[in-house]
Amino acid sequence: MAWDTEETKRRLRDAAVVEFAEHGFAGATTDRIARTAGVNKERLYAYFGNKQGLWSTVIDSELERLAAAVPLTADSLRDIGSFAAALYDYHASHPHLGRLLQWQELRAEDTSPDPATTVHYRRKVEVFAQAQRDGVVDPDVDPGMLMFSLIALAAWWQTAPRLARMVTGSGASARERKRRRDFVAEAARRMAHPHR
Repeated sequence: MAWDTEETKRRLRDAAVVEFAEHGFAGATTDRIARTAGVNKERLYAYFGNKQGLWSTVIDSELERLAAAVPLTADSLRDIGSFAAALYDYHASHPHLGRLLQWQELRAEDTSPDPATTVHYRRKVEVFAQAQRDGVVDPDVDPGMLMFSLIALAAWWQTAPRLARMVTGSGASARERKRRRDFVAEAARRMAHPHR
């Protein structure tokens, strides 16, 4: 039987997402990742080089999944509330992403930002700037600040669910999730068009 390299890589990536989200880079082990994936640890090193290589692959692939699921285009910003609501939905159904990004921040506290990830986000800021030039978003709002605020607004509910419950007094019931989603959409519209 031929070895399915892509399937093995996928299983390792999927196992690594769970392991890194739960334990961070320092606490994750390649032994657990390989065992969870049902793959010999040697394959992990052959395909990803080392734990750092696997970590980088996981972060990049998770950001690519988000970008594919919630595309940021001039058209998607025509109704920035719907865009923010879709971003909220994605984070609600992928709570591990917020945890991975928190671990990344803790780990990278004293290091320079990753150039490839920086380019990824700067391109997104340019989409917001273009939407401003097209008259879709208020030109007086800083595009980088707006984008960062929308990410925080949409993602923080899942990133800090205990804090959300303490502040709002409500858990994440289906009714409360809809209420939060509606709030995110309306807040995004007001941030993008504060003078309306």
